[in-house]
Amino acid sequence: MHLKLSIKAELENVTKLQPASNDFEFFFQVKCTSCNETHPKFVSLNRIEEREVTGGKGSTAHFVWRCGLCKRESSAKFDSSPIRPYEEENDQFGPLLTIECRGLEFIGFDPRGIWKCEGTTGAIFNEVDLTEGEWNDYDEKAKVPVGIANIESRWDRA
Repeated sequence: MHLKLSIKAELENVTKLQPASNDFEFFFQVKCTSCNETHPKFVSLNRIEEREVTGGKGSTAHFVWRCGLCKRESSAKFDSSPIRPYEEENDQFGPLLTIECRGLEFIGFDPRGIWKCEGTTGAIFNEVDLTEGEWNDYDEKAKVPVGIANIESRWDRA
């Protein structure tokens, strides 16, 4: 099953919100599709590190997980397409990434970590820390405040 993560946010005088680096750690809430058990904590994975899948004859995944309840092993692998920057109008969901899931599904997303975005004049902000769920700064070139707030996410079948 392929799942698409879409986000929406209130962007003030910025656009092109995206993770700041290729090794960005994504934090997802995971649920076993076999027994419907939801893992109590968010799990992290990135697009660089891969792990071997047990019995997968050399196949790898970005995330390999054994359900604590039913003990079934599941895996997830990012789609090879690049992560799309969020450029939608405020309060509109826009696709961020697609991930192939086997035996699990992601049901939550925590945007913590360092992101980057672009001001309306082209100023680049490379240190956008969304750990607290929002970010504010000032665009010296445009002489306007910039910010990101009210981030929401949703998972859909891709």
